Amino acid sequence: MAPQYQIRADYDARTIVVYQAYSPAIADAALRAGHFVAPFSFHRMTWIKPSFMWLMHRSNWARKPGQERVLAVRITREGWEEALSQAVLTTADPAEVAQAAVHVQWDPERSPRGAALNHYSIQVGIGRHLIRTFTDDWIVGLTDLTPRIRKASALIQTGHFTKAQRLFPAERAYPMPRTLEAVVSPGR
Repeated sequence: MAPQYQIRADYDARTIVVYQAYSPAIADAALRAGHFVAPFSFHRMTWIKPSFMWLMHRSNWARKPGQERVLAVRITREGWEEALSQAVLTTADPAEVAQAAVHVQWDPERSPRGAALNHYSIQVGIGRHLIRTFTDDWIVGLTDLTPRIRKASALIQTGHFTKAQRLFPAERAYPMPRTLEAVVSPGR
């Protein structure tokens, strides 16, 4: 059984994959440039999620308007941990949250059918004062997962869960430094 609060992600020794859903205009421009460019907004918080299933729930398998394209955003683990070191839980004092460069929120993890599970997934909001660092320094690659997601969604809808699961990224517990666990864990 998974711990109630645990970061699960697709990662390697140097990088971690987070997911974001965008409109075709934003996704296409980013994929052409290899990083985020206009019409991506550099003036508002952007939320990154290491849980593939949670983003599938949030974007309705890339069918929600404005979220029709899902990108796997590979960022440095150094950048990920830098973001977490500046984070404030969204359940903290509102004045503290308003001043934070990074927001952390925990939401129920989701099953392939969208049911809430008994453990939570992290979402990390990168504030506008840190967004250029995220886009220019931390991102090492972007991959369009939309075709794979459409195929997985069709398999799920026709009852082929095992075949669909083969298309999901492999996620495992992320090795969090204790100092960061203290920052992002609820009830600290």
